[in-house]
Amino acid sequence: MSDSPKQGARPAFREWRARRPFWGGLLLALGGAEILLTEKASLKVIMHSGAQNLAGYLLPTVMLLCGLLILFNPTQRLFYSIIGVLASLATWLTSNLGGFFVGLLLGAVGSCLAFGWLPDQEPRVSRRQRKKEARALEAVQP
Repeated sequence: MSDSPKQGARPAFREWRARRPFWGGLLLALGGAEILLTEKASLKVIMHSGAQNLAGYLLPTVMLLCGLLILFNPTQRLFYSIIGVLASLATWLTSNLGGFFVGLLLGAVGSCLAFGWLPDQEPRVSRRQRKKEARALEAVQP
């Protein structure tokens, strides 16, 4: 096998995904999309009904946008995750109990994951790998 770097879409996507809070942004965006899909009224009815029904569409849209912004602009993840968790908690009142709890939970969990993500952290090494490296180090040293 050669030591050249892998070429292709899958390794490139993995590298891109590793440099951002991917799962947090994805879950937040999916939560917003799920809440939007559970809304049944057309836009004409919402404009006629007033601001309360407009908020039912505005908050999940904010969640969806925050999730996408977390994916594509991870340097501002703290701000977007705070706005995302506030919007997802507010959907409890405005959007069918937060999309029947599913969208609310996806949004809250995704926002928490994005908030807790650390950009410059070394990848984790499994316990098995650490023991293997320690045995190899002991074998080399007398």
